[in-house]
Amino acid sequence: MIDIKHHGATTGVTGSCHELVLDNETSVLIDCGMFQGAEATASETKHTESSNLQIAFPINTVKALFITHCHIDHVGRIPSLIAAGFSGSIYASKATGRLLPLVLEDALKIGVTRDEKLISQFLKLLNKLIQPVEYKQWYSVDSISGLRFRYKPAGHILGSAYIEFEYGRDKKKEIILFSGDLGAPYAPLLPAPESPWRADRLVIESTYGDKTHENRRSRRQQLQKVIQHCLKDAGTVLIPAFSIGRTQELLYELEDIIHRQKGTAWKDIDVIVDSPLAAKFTRHYRELSNLWDAEAKARKADGRHPLTFDQLMTVDSHRQHIKLVNYLKSSGRPAIVIAASGMCAGGRIVNYLKALLADPRTDVVFVGYQANGTPGRDIQQYGADKYRERGGYVFLDNERIDIRAGVHTISGYSAHADQKNLINFVKRMRHKPKEIRIVHGDNEAKQALRKELDKICPAAEILIP
Repeated sequence: MIDIKHHGATTGVTGSCHELVLDNETSVLIDCGMFQGAEATASETKHTESSNLQIAFPINTVKALFITHCHIDHVGRIPSLIAAGFSGSIYASKATGRLLPLVLEDALKIGVTRDEKLISQFLKLLNKLIQPVEYKQWYSVDSISGLRFRYKPAGHILGSAYIEFEYGRDKKKEIILFSGDLGAPYAPLLPAPESPWRADRLVIESTYGDKTHENRRSRRQQLQKVIQHCLKDAGTVLIPAFSIGRTQELLYELEDIIHRQKGTAWKDIDVIVDSPLAAKFTRHYRELSNLWDAEAKARKADGRHPLTFDQLMTVDSHRQHIKLVNYLKSSGRPAIVIAASGMCAGGRIVNYLKALLADPRTDVVFVGYQANGTPGRDIQQYGADKYRERGGYVFLDNERIDIRAGVHTISGYSAHADQKNLINFVKRMRHKPKEIRIVHGDNEAKQALRKELDKICPAAEILIP
């Protein structure tokens, strides 16, 4: 009997890692992500780990690793997996295979070691293990008889995929589907995911299982309104964003807003990407424009440059970064700064927040999910008007920072599908699952999604691991 075990993303939205157990001697992993925020502390307590990067489950039966996409909450424990002795193939879409070494190199430098020799050795081994595959083609796993898999575009970030596994013989073949993170329809740059024809078992994310995003026009208007405030007050708009996915989508939208405002003060506003990693990813996004959606390709054909326009600046060195933080703090020049990390738990965005969060001319715009226990969630919560009037604050690097900046949340820019999108993904399957497992979400989101899925799949067993 095929079994599915979960080694993360069951108490929240990080640490995605699932094990498809085929028999007593054979299994494969789907993702191997890092825990973040309060979930990192919980994982350490539960498994008595010294680090949220450690592998707390046996891997002696694991023959291969399948990556849905290269966000750190889906790939951050790969170095630990390899250190624990894993030496099987790492399957990924071609784009993910290209981006994964960049993500893990950065993660190692930030959280593990600055030893260039060790990092180089790891990357050399990683590149040997990565097996890039094409979308929409069935592949066999050499070491596992009877198992086939297929990657299909998930529309979440460049290279993201949901994975279909086919296992068994003759009429007893079963399709087990892992959604990874599904993208929202009409998101910038990437085509929306298409539902599969069939799934017998489904493991589905639920990040926004209880919410509905604003439509694209509404979210663009909200973003434009915040930036107009910045132009008026000569302040700075800070956008915490993941280096891959959200940053490129924002650049695409900002280029379009600026393009529509020709001949106005918008032409002078600086759009700053302060992240060497994000700059590298953006270059790959440009080089892989064959994976863009029809709208993005049309803009490029018209001579526009959605990811490399005149107002765009990138910051590379730490020295340049510190100089820019101090300049924006003292100059009052309007600017839009996009910097990691997306949940304000580290990275260059923290220095901007420490310098500018107490300035009422500043606006902070959250465009992605903020996990419990992260500074991003605290700013989002205590930067609300009812708290700010009473003196809302946040601790950053153990320093109390008052929140006087405007704090905004535009959920429509999330790269995750909302409740309606998740329901439609299942609803449009011709042969619906007999078992659904809901992961990667807060409890409220999981319960809400479960209730809705029960309406369209009344015969299915719906589990919340």
